[in-house]
Amino acid sequence: MGQMTTRRPVLRLRPGRSAERPDTLAVEEPLLVRVSDHILTSTMRTPGHDFDLIAGWLNAEGAIGDRTDVAGMKECVDEPNTIEVTLAHGVEPPRPRAFETTSACGVCGADRVVDVRASLRWRLTDDPTRVDVAVLSALPDRMRGEQRVFDRTGGLHAAGLFTATGTVVTVREDVGRHNAVDKVIGSALMAGLLPLAGHVLQVSGRASFELVQKAAAAGIPVLAAVSAPSSLAVDLADECGLTLVGFVRGGGMNVYTHADRVRVAV
Repeated sequence: MGQMTTRRPVLRLRPGRSAERPDTLAVEEPLLVRVSDHILTSTMRTPGHDFDLIAGWLNAEGAIGDRTDVAGMKECVDEPNTIEVTLAHGVEPPRPRAFETTSACGVCGADRVVDVRASLRWRLTDDPTRVDVAVLSALPDRMRGEQRVFDRTGGLHAAGLFTATGTVVTVREDVGRHNAVDKVIGSALMAGLLPLAGHVLQVSGRASFELVQKAAAAGIPVLAAVSAPSSLAVDLADECGLTLVGFVRGGGMNVYTHADRVRVAV
């Protein structure tokens, strides 16, 4: 469904010189998801692996947990950038969520942590996974080596699923960090791999509350990011039993929660 890159003219300015030439850009287009002829959600994404994106999103929303929960997906030929999803008998689509912005963000955040914790299908605290510091340190470069579209555009986020020993399982790219994670988890779900015990999710940016939620909903025990986590992401990871690692760069890192899963060489 569409291309991941496109070409646009650009004026390149460099010290002492200028030139007009085409540049390769990452495509950003809307995606509408329908269930029973009703619009379920919409998002801006980079085309490619759209079925995985939808499956990952549905898993994060608590609607599905296995590929058998999805009876089918198809592109709507009469409506570009629209996919019709058929859920298995007895599987209900997620309810629309509405959030209010108030000055009591601390209370609201605490409520969301409790709600997510209560909705998880799998207990991360039971996952005995251990990951060496050397393995975690190498993941950003290993993921970067799989970022084919980023090499051409410089404009995409990435998420990578790895085994605890650092073997690449799946890497996906998208203009949205959340979309990249949904594509990775959706791919694993449709392959029948959930829950993803014994795996590490590496992301190219920061670690937000939503990314921790998506990792926990897929049963992933370790989430690593090249940048910082938010305070609510740390709270949720701690509550869910997920190991959250940030600032994975230059051989160093910060382990914010459940550090017992990270093996440090003596």
